[in-house]
Amino acid sequence: MDYDPESGIQADEVWLMREGQIAAHGPPEEILTDIPALQSCGVKVPGLVDLFARMGWPGKPLGVDEAVSFIETHKLALRREPISPNPEMKRNSILRVEDLVYSYPGYGYEALRGINLEIGEGEFIALIGQNGSGKTTLAKHFNGLLKPGSGRVLLKGRLTSDYKQHQIARVAGYVFQNPDHQIFCNTVYDEVAFGLKTLGEPPSSMEKRVAEALETVGLSGYEKKVPFALSKGERQRVAVASVLAVRPEVLILDEPTTGLDEGQQRALMEMLARLNGRGHTIIIITHSMEVAAEYATRAVVMKDGEILLDGPTRWVFAQEERLREASLHPSPLARLSNRLGTRGLTVKQLVEELKG
Repeated sequence: MDYDPESGIQADEVWLMREGQIAAHGPPEEILTDIPALQSCGVKVPGLVDLFARMGWPGKPLGVDEAVSFIETHKLALRREPISPNPEMKRNSILRVEDLVYSYPGYGYEALRGINLEIGEGEFIALIGQNGSGKTTLAKHFNGLLKPGSGRVLLKGRLTSDYKQHQIARVAGYVFQNPDHQIFCNTVYDEVAFGLKTLGEPPSSMEKRVAEALETVGLSGYEKKVPFALSKGERQRVAVASVLAVRPEVLILDEPTTGLDEGQQRALMEMLARLNGRGHTIIIITHSMEVAAEYATRAVVMKDGEILLDGPTRWVFAQEERLREASLHPSPLARLSNRLGTRGLTVKQLVEELKG
């Protein structure tokens, strides 16, 4: 929840809630700059406020213009060169989409229109765009949940339509936006083990695989708990564990941070970052420009069933005019970085860059 001159918070007051009670309330410029109060309520501190605090600069700006004016007036940072694309790393292709067209039965329009996309092994990709842009429709082709109307999708060089379901599950796993749509067993253990059972995994290795998956998502000791009695963040991790237990090379997550507070979001995304560090290809569908900025190394922007932008996340987030075509706006922190010509997209990156 950030304020900026373009799309600022329109509320007269902001109320902070904690454990069913109002912890603080007041005008945005008062509440959204109170770092201890925000943190105590599990609310993310606005990026510009956090940056100024960590840099030891006076003032707590909520708007980009205010931050730039202060920085330039006090000569706190020099302008750098405009952002240009980084040289792309050559990676072995794991997913290839060629001339993909798809229409939902009964609807008179194409949800995907001639999509061409290649994803390399070990990438961390964010699919971003407004509702109806085609993000989820495209992602559901990656593991065969949907079949192309025309064109083709290849997973590890093989048409997704040629895989049997148990085969494709070992290569590409999909976690739905609402974990309750894929959780149905009475215990966490049975939920995580379900995919292994359907794939015919022997009991001798099943227990080890379930334990490994639960440890990865930070849920060791939850085996006997009832999934639906857990918090939303815990259920989300159970859903991820059930996919991880099969050990897919590609992990696709639809809006993984929806409904999670700041701490839960960070725990989940840091877990995905660790999996990516171990070689898993991670693809997230997200509305959160901040999540994409912090974790994805590549961003694919969709609009009206087509790819509008595709490239390194830093370069994509510098294309503010093109992003506006898709009704997308980088966070105030990213726009400040664009104005300064710095490369950082997160508070940590900018602090390191500005202090260096």
